Amino acid sequence: MRKRFLIPLLTIAFAALVFFRVVPPIMESSMNQIDGGPLIEVGPEAKALHQSLNVVDMHSDTLMWDRELTKASNRGHQDLPRLIEGNVALQVFSSVSKTPKGLNYDANASDSDVLPALLVAQGQPRKTWFDLLDRSLYHAHKLDVSVALSNGMLRKVSDRYGLDQLLAARAAPGGPVGALLSLEGLQGLGGKIENLDALYDAGFRMAGLTHFFDNELAGSMRGMQKGGLTPFGREVVKRMEDKGMIVDIAHCSRQCVAEVLKLARRPVISSHGGVQAMCKVNRNLNDEEIRGISRTGGVISIGYWEGAICDTSPRAIARSIKYVRDLVGIDFVALGSDYDGATIMRFDTSHLAQITQALLDEGFRPAEIRAVMGGNALRVIRQGMLPYDEWRKDYKRG
Repeated sequence: MRKRFLIPLLTIAFAALVFFRVVPPIMESSMNQIDGGPLIEVGPEAKALHQSLNVVDMHSDTLMWDRELTKASNRGHQDLPRLIEGNVALQVFSSVSKTPKGLNYDANASDSDVLPALLVAQGQPRKTWFDLLDRSLYHAHKLDVSVALSNGMLRKVSDRYGLDQLLAARAAPGGPVGALLSLEGLQGLGGKIENLDALYDAGFRMAGLTHFFDNELAGSMRGMQKGGLTPFGREVVKRMEDKGMIVDIAHCSRQCVAEVLKLARRPVISSHGGVQAMCKVNRNLNDEEIRGISRTGGVISIGYWEGAICDTSPRAIARSIKYVRDLVGIDFVALGSDYDGATIMRFDTSHLAQITQALLDEGFRPAEIRAVMGGNALRVIRQGMLPYDEWRKDYKRG
C-alpha cells in the first residue's frame, strides 16, 4: 500500500520540480533573445569616450524575471556584471504588473492576464498572483534585496541626494551602478489614488500611465478604445507631479499623449520607443508629439528592438537618435532599451559601446554623445524626483 502511494507522490514531486525549475528559464530564454546579427567594430576613440560617460537607460523589465540581479546569467539582456561591463551609471527598472492574452501591437482587451502562470512557475509569493499592486511592491522588494546583496555595487536612487552620491562615487574607477524604479502602466492603482502613495513609498519615481491595454487612467495605443485621459488619470498626473514622480507617455494613445502634454506642468518623457519618421509602427511618436515632449523639457528615449527602430542594429538606433536631434535639438533625446521586455536585441547591456561608436560614425560630437548617452536623462530625473513646490522654485520654465 505504501509503495502504491509513493510512486504517484514522487511523480508529482518530479513534475513540480520540472515546472518550477525548468519552465521559467525556458520561458525567459525564448522571449529575451540576442538575434546574432553583426556588430560594428568599436575603435579606440569610442572605447575611451564610452568609459568616460555616465550612461543611463530609461527602461528595462529585468525585475519581472526569476533571476538574482547581482549574479551573472546566460539568460536575458541584463544583470549587474553586464551593467558594470557596459559602464551603465543608472538603470531604470520597470515593474510589469499585467500582460493580456494574445499580446499584439494593434488592439488588446484589458479583461485577461497571462502573468499569474509565470508568477506561480517562478515561485513568487501567493499575494502577487492576482493582485497587481502587490506585484509591483514585490518588484521593489526584489530590487532592495539585490541592493543589499551587491556589496555596494548596486545603489537604489530615489531622491536628488542619492543621485548626487551615486555620481560622486562613480568619479573613481569601479564605481557603483544606480537603480531607479518605474512602472509599466498604473493599472495597479485599482482606481485608488492612495495606492500611488504606497508605490512612491516603495521607491517608484517614474510611471507610464498605460501598458498594452486601456485602464482606469487612459487609453493605450495598443488598447481597444485608445481614448484620452479619464478624470482619474488627470488626478493621478497632478498627484505624480506634486510628489516628484516622472510622467511617462510610452504606450499612451495619441489622444492620451496630446492631453498629457497639454496638462503637464513638468518635463514628460517617453521612456522607450521610436519615431514614426524612421519606423512607422503605431506607438512610435510622430513629429508633433516629439516637439510636444521637448517643449515640456523632457526626453524621447530610443529603444533597441524591431518595433522601435524597424531593425536591431546599433546604426538604426543612432539614426533614430539623429532624427530627434535634428528635429528638436540634442537636449531632448536619450536611451530606452526595453531590455528583458520579451524583446529580441542585437546586443545586451554589456555592449553599449556599440551605440557610442555608431553615434561617432553618424558625426555626433563627443559633447552630444555625452548628452544622449546619459546627460539628458540625468537632467530630467534630477528635476523629476523633486516635489513640485521645490522644483518650481528652481526649474519652472518661463
